[in-house]
Amino acid sequence: MDQPSPNKTSIWLLIVFWLYVAIPLFWGVASTIKKAMALFG
Repeated sequence: MDQPSPNKTSIWLLIVFWLYVAIPLFWGVASTIKKAMALFG
C-alpha cells in the first residue's frame, strides 16, 4: 500500500505569489509612513 506523495509546489510559484502579496504591502506601509512623517514632522 503505497501512500500518494504530497504535491510539491513549485518554488517559482511560491516566489511569484509572495511578490504579488509583498510588493503592494510594502508600498502601502511606505506610503503610510511617508504621510505620517509629513503629518507629524
